Amino acid sequence: MKIITCALFVFLASSIVVTGQKKVYDIATYGGLPNGDITQALIKAWKAACTGRYPGRIFIKKGKYRMGDVQLKGPCKARSIEIYSDGTIEAPGDIALMHGAPQWIRVEYVNHFTLAGHGIFDGRGPAAYHHNTCSKNVNCKMLTMNFGFSFLNNSVIRDVTSKDSKNFHVNVLGCNNIAFKNIKITAPEDSPNTDGIHIGRSNGVRIRNTQIATGDDCISLGDGSVNVLVEGVTCGPGHGISVGSVGKFKHEEPIHGLTVKNCTISNTMNGVRIKTWPAEPGTISITKMHFENILMKNVSNPVIIDQEYCPWNQCNKKIPSKVRISDVTFKNIRGTSGTKEGVTLICSAGVPCQNVKLSNVKLTYRGKQVVAKCANAMPIVKGIAPACQRARRGAAAA
Repeated sequence: MKIITCALFVFLASSIVVTGQKKVYDIATYGGLPNGDITQALIKAWKAACTGRYPGRIFIKKGKYRMGDVQLKGPCKARSIEIYSDGTIEAPGDIALMHGAPQWIRVEYVNHFTLAGHGIFDGRGPAAYHHNTCSKNVNCKMLTMNFGFSFLNNSVIRDVTSKDSKNFHVNVLGCNNIAFKNIKITAPEDSPNTDGIHIGRSNGVRIRNTQIATGDDCISLGDGSVNVLVEGVTCGPGHGISVGSVGKFKHEEPIHGLTVKNCTISNTMNGVRIKTWPAEPGTISITKMHFENILMKNVSNPVIIDQEYCPWNQCNKKIPSKVRISDVTFKNIRGTSGTKEGVTLICSAGVPCQNVKLSNVKLTYRGKQVVAKCANAMPIVKGIAPACQRARRGAAAA
């Protein structure tokens, strides 16, 4: 009986070791060496890991590398795949060498994916920013983003740095349960459209303890974003943390369940913002937005709902937005504003905002409390918060 028991124990123990193994795929074995181009090496390593029997780790050691656009696609046979990079990887500066790819590094249709390490992914944006013509041309061609994470489940991005993307740094689409932890995103303050993390049609996105400094929104939520948590983020420079813009297209999906808390926003154009287009067909709802414990440092527009969002005057503000905004809370917002109007609530004349709460909003401009400008909104005030003054702006003032 003892012999059988011992044999059974050895069998179970060996089974645990086997199922817990992680096979390492060093890109050096696929020809990916420092100071060289690792495009094909990474593609080959991914194919081997994706079709492998055990969970896989693709390893990129310290050093400088060049890499063209890559598409790393599942579904995979391996239960999980990790890319662990300690290297500095540079994209082509010439946009022609990106072959029109929407993202430089695309990871799609994978469960249990991890991107980790202390590596830097340099999009070499300054070489391409002059090609961005979106401020003059509504039909402009979008430049390549650094990362695209699409249709991933139960995945983690941690510790890496995204530098100088040509467009958005990270685009999240169709993902479920994806976490960003302790990452760094950086681009020049004047770089166009370099949003840090853009989320669309995803459920359960968590962004924690992350530093973002860009030329556009640090974090932006597109349509279909549900159950999103932003916590411990440092944002600035840039345009702040934004919901939207939405309402421009007819078949958008509702945005529901955002919590932004314990964040610091410094020297940005906006702080926390909801923005929708006027004069457009979108009729979705934006509900359950909660902003709490946020420190503003010299932010031009710390708290803002703007349902007349119309960059470069590409729309008609006289026609109200059809997007419905409700159940929005701004709580324990403190710090300094770069303008006297530290709170701006410009809602739609067609569908006024419902159940907007201001609780302990303590913002100052040159030592004095800021004022609030409101249109088509009657916020519920608790504690200290600026009282609303009537705004006179386009459709919202009608």
